[in-house]
Amino acid sequence: MPAEHGLDPVIHGQVRLRVMVTLAALPAGDDLSFTRLQEVLGLTPGNLISHLRKLEEAGYVTTARSGGGVTGRTSVSLSQQGRQALDRYMADLRELLDSAGAAARRP
Repeated sequence: MPAEHGLDPVIHGQVRLRVMVTLAALPAGDDLSFTRLQEVLGLTPGNLISHLRKLEEAGYVTTARSGGGVTGRTSVSLSQQGRQALDRYMADLRELLDSAGAAARRP
């Protein structure tokens, strides 16, 4: 879903970018519990859920529920597609910054 300026609008939102970067810092295949991700990012459960839903619809993150009741755990991980999308996003951002810098230096 890249926009015309090259930055993926699904990732570009501040909270979703923070989710992606946090999950990307984990080794491939690792996950965080929903609760821990919420604590790290300082978000309300509802806010995190809405952003995770958008990322999951794009195929960038996966969530898995294990157990039930009070002992239940929802884990969140970055998919391979999500890791590739974040890599593209960062490359596009670098390119955008480089081109803006070059334009500013022109006489």
